[in-house]
Amino acid sequence: MVNLNADLDRVPTNHSGLFRPTQYGDNLGVDLPEDQVARAVRRHLIDTSPASSLYGSSPRQSIAGSIKQAAADDGSDDNQSGYSNPPITSVHQLPGGSITHDIYKWSEAQENEQASRNKRSKSLSFDRPPADPGFANLKDPGGFRRHFISKKAAQQGKRPPHWMTNTFVDFLALYGHFGGEDLSDDEDEEEDMAAERRRRRRDSRRHTLTGDDELSPLIRQAQENAPEGTATPSKAVFLLLKSFIGTGVMFLPKAFSNGGLFFSTVVLSVIAIVSLYSFLLLVETRNKVPVSFGDIGGLLFGPGMRMAVLMAITVSQIGFVCAYMVFVAQSLQALVESVSNCKTDIPLAYLILGQIAVFVPLAMIRKIQKLSVFALVADVFILLGLVYLYYYDFLTLALHGVGNIEWMVNTSSFPLFIGTAVFTFEGVGLVIPITESMKEPNRFPKVLSYTMIFITLLFLSVGFISYLAFGEEVQTVILLNLPPGPAVNTIQALYAVAICLSIPLQLFPAIRIVETGLFTRSGKHDQIVKWQKNGFRFLTVLVCAVVAIAGSADLDKFVSLVGSVCCVPLCFFFPPLFHLKGVARSWTQKTIDITIIVFGLIAMVYTTFITVSLWSAEGEGAAPISRCTPPGH
Repeated sequence: MVNLNADLDRVPTNHSGLFRPTQYGDNLGVDLPEDQVARAVRRHLIDTSPASSLYGSSPRQSIAGSIKQAAADDGSDDNQSGYSNPPITSVHQLPGGSITHDIYKWSEAQENEQASRNKRSKSLSFDRPPADPGFANLKDPGGFRRHFISKKAAQQGKRPPHWMTNTFVDFLALYGHFGGEDLSDDEDEEEDMAAERRRRRRDSRRHTLTGDDELSPLIRQAQENAPEGTATPSKAVFLLLKSFIGTGVMFLPKAFSNGGLFFSTVVLSVIAIVSLYSFLLLVETRNKVPVSFGDIGGLLFGPGMRMAVLMAITVSQIGFVCAYMVFVAQSLQALVESVSNCKTDIPLAYLILGQIAVFVPLAMIRKIQKLSVFALVADVFILLGLVYLYYYDFLTLALHGVGNIEWMVNTSSFPLFIGTAVFTFEGVGLVIPITESMKEPNRFPKVLSYTMIFITLLFLSVGFISYLAFGEEVQTVILLNLPPGPAVNTIQALYAVAICLSIPLQLFPAIRIVETGLFTRSGKHDQIVKWQKNGFRFLTVLVCAVVAIAGSADLDKFVSLVGSVCCVPLCFFFPPLFHLKGVARSWTQKTIDITIIVFGLIAMVYTTFITVSLWSAEGEGAAPISRCTPPGH
């Protein structure tokens, strides 16, 4: 047994407050903290209770209880012997108490000192509550509306309804969540839904002012009521196809003419691979920083970066709208010439301005689901146009053979192809909402990869085959190369209508982003604010028309410029930059991110410079080949 008879009060400690058992000799070389020595010593002492402690409170058993327990262990019975133990009021009443008094005193002093130290520094610790899925889901398309419906269903004892991708119409909600931003409008909501949104905003401000601790949930929503994404991989494929296939594919044959057949095939494949990798980087970054595209930049780099992302999204969407307006105008011009037997020639500027009468009413629609019929019709028409284009391309090759083409590289205009290719693959704004719409988001990278392979093959085939069929005479809008006739006129009219109906969807994110920054109040109950918003939307459509008129003479260069200035940063700059700052840890990841950033910057600066130079050198540019122009002229 360890000899504890030494007076521990007189045992020295070193300068570090460590206990040195000098009675055993310094040859042991053991330095222990005093609290560890006290715990070791305390195991050999008889516990005392707070009531019987002489030197301070203690959570241990009473001395009398310990003695009674020892007597019971010996098999003695106080009642049978007629002897009862007197109450113990001093350590000295214990056997050897005068010898061990100093040990008890030192032990309790150490215990009290430790308790005092814990009282000053010890903090409570609780398990962190599971993340509230309602917080992330409120930023999903129509998040406040779904929260209200789910809450109402729970109150009625019903299961929360599914959302987002049950029907094609629900796809449009993605445009209300473009880039992960909450672009919903209070004016779209019913009164009770708007009241719910306002209540949550007030709660958020109140919790901020009252200083809730870190464990307080940001959104106080029942876990069981939180809606979940329900999209299967097949639905996600459909959403991705709808996001990428549009007007851009019709510009690719002319882009192949600008780049040359071999160069265009290789570069389009490279652009597809880099775009896919950038999309995956954005998804990975969003998994680490679960906010919108713009908010990721704001959290990682500050408010300026968030503003840059939103500005790039806004300008790119407006650029798409302008290009689409020119596309529609050229298609309508060719249609009018064909139907009138070349007796009527309407200038492009008039046809572009005429579209204002259609787009202004559609731009006033604040509930994007109301555009569902237009979007569904547009998709059907686009599909019909692609099918007929394939048919006529193969027919032309069979009847006339390969046209006059540049097999390798068109050295005079190949930079134009890069901007057009990026324009065609632009769809980064819908990557985040489609990810959130999936029932199993972890499967999205695989779904996206296979879908991008299919889309790339589709784009390559359209550009490659159409360029082979029409050669150097290929038009910026490939449908203009089709000969006049009832079938071609019908397809051309349907495709023009399809793009015309798609324009409001492209314009919606740009309008809502700018509107959110300009107007802090809702126009639901304020007619002045409502008409101010209406005026802003009319002005936006008018600006798009003016820009479209300016770029109508050289649509291929205009599309390339939009792709270079607006789409390259969204695809090749922001995603790898955010991944580099927030996710990348290994040198391999950092090197790849930096490489894509440098590639994006060089592509943006170089292609923009070349496009502007070619545009300036050629002046107004060559007008589209008219169906009324006699052959050879």
